[in-house]
Amino acid sequence: MAQQYSRRNLDFMLKEVLNVAELTKYPYFQDYTPDMFDMVLDTNEEIADKILRPAYVSSDRNQPELVNGQVKVHPAVRDYVKAMGDAGLIGAMFKYEHGGQQLPTTVGAAAEMIRGSAHNAFVMFTGLTSGSSHLIYSFGSDELKEKFANKMVDGTWTGSMCLTEPQAGSSLSDVITTASPQADGTFKIKGQKVFISAGDHDIADNIVHLVLARIDGAPLGTKGISLFVVPKFRDNGSGSYTEDNDVISTGIYHKMGQKATPAMHLTFGDKDNSVGYLVGEPNQGLKYMFQMMNEARLGVGMGGTYIASAAYYASLEYAKERPQGRRLNNKDLTEGQTFIINHPDVKRMLLFQKAIVEGSLGLLMECYLWEDMINALGRNSEEAKPYQLMLDLMTTVAKTYPAEMGIKAVNEGLQVFGGYGYTEDFPLEQMARDVRIMSIYEGTTGIHSLNLLGRGITANGGKAPQLLFGEIMKTIEESKTHEDLKPYAEKLEKELGRLQKVTMHLLGIAAKGDNEVFLADANLYMDFFGIVAVAWIWLKQGIVAKNALVSNNQEGDELAFYESKIHTMKFFFHYELIKTLSLSARLLDTEVLTINQEIEFAI
Repeated sequence: MAQQYSRRNLDFMLKEVLNVAELTKYPYFQDYTPDMFDMVLDTNEEIADKILRPAYVSSDRNQPELVNGQVKVHPAVRDYVKAMGDAGLIGAMFKYEHGGQQLPTTVGAAAEMIRGSAHNAFVMFTGLTSGSSHLIYSFGSDELKEKFANKMVDGTWTGSMCLTEPQAGSSLSDVITTASPQADGTFKIKGQKVFISAGDHDIADNIVHLVLARIDGAPLGTKGISLFVVPKFRDNGSGSYTEDNDVISTGIYHKMGQKATPAMHLTFGDKDNSVGYLVGEPNQGLKYMFQMMNEARLGVGMGGTYIASAAYYASLEYAKERPQGRRLNNKDLTEGQTFIINHPDVKRMLLFQKAIVEGSLGLLMECYLWEDMINALGRNSEEAKPYQLMLDLMTTVAKTYPAEMGIKAVNEGLQVFGGYGYTEDFPLEQMARDVRIMSIYEGTTGIHSLNLLGRGITANGGKAPQLLFGEIMKTIEESKTHEDLKPYAEKLEKELGRLQKVTMHLLGIAAKGDNEVFLADANLYMDFFGIVAVAWIWLKQGIVAKNALVSNNQEGDELAFYESKIHTMKFFFHYELIKTLSLSARLLDTEVLTINQEIEFAI
């Protein structure tokens, strides 16, 4: 199988663009050296090579089955979770007091890029376990940490998040799962949850579900939601977690992609015997769950990126080996065929994939660096506030842009293969199925677009976009010192101004109280915002590449790497940034066509 990611590009992002070595100067990360970061990536590559890559196709062809109430998954999942637990990687980014190693999230994200590009479905088992155990460590009692979280980070038990219900979908205010208080301080849980990834399997002794539910008499809406730990098996009274906790696998969804990770329909309390343990305070469940949801949202953006990366390298290898036709200026049929990488349209598709993969990765890594700076400076410190504001704003963008564009990038990769890409003989058909869920996971694109425009832009008097736009302007000014980059700096400056103009126009509509018109094209605003943000990331990479070319006598592979960076940056500006012209025209257009009118038209 072709390479699925570029270690050289990961090193470029970590060491040259983000300079993560600087993090070790802060007390929070002082126990690390840059060499240790390399060792972490090496360990993840070993797990990917020995366990993940060999199981990618077979786990798709032999998907999980629900047999006599128990879900059976591919046996390699157990090997993967054990390897991650043994290596201390499940909770590596947690604080020391939470059983972690305080590994920078930038390094942890790079590690996930390695594993996810090898097997995007398996990484969900450890991702969900990490997120749910971190939530217990953050908000749970010492008893919950001791009984549940400790066994999750070492890989003995796994975790899941249970939000969605059949009647509610993404509308969490309509959650109706109930929690009835018991004399011993526990709660009886009753309700159903759907689309629960890794919600049942046979690779761990227990599964710890984090369940959103309403305590009897709680207020309606999101203000009345509490969070509970509901294990598959509970304590039998002697410290052994073997007693059935009335969590029933009602059904398993047969998915289009990511088939190795079961998506479950779970029923809690069918026999009125499902016991839950309250996490934190009553009616604060959604607030707590947002920690895990935001972590997962960045993870979904990374998912779109690493699947697109695997597709890119597969199609690149194919394009270099597949002879077909001749160069367009060559009319000599006696000459042999050329490789398809030499055809301009194939080169365009490959450059598009590279631009999306490396631009999306850069956007995500920027967000992870902000998270690291928040930890380094102290989460509640004044110095950390700008990073927190930008992270809160950009999490929704860093989830959505890589997810949506990852789908398009994989599709272009399949197109490079032609008819072969549509067959099971090559991996692109599986990747195309796997990546499609990313724009739906953890809040659909439509929901995140509403959040960006309706909340992110307006919160705190618009402080977050002001900070972000200030950072973009710093990059623009820095890039103007290079004559070759100056035209691109000017392009981005112009489009940033256009984004600001569109934003003010839409906020003017909001000021009139017409939220339906204000948010009608929020999805297009998300597109616009994401393109400008990734153009900024590409300009940052362009500056680093240009500095390397100017200051060092590069040659061979290194010369090709940096020149490729500059070339791909130019491609993004000429082929992608220009799309903001049509988006801004639509967003400034006063004609409204998608809102219900008195006279309805057939659609």
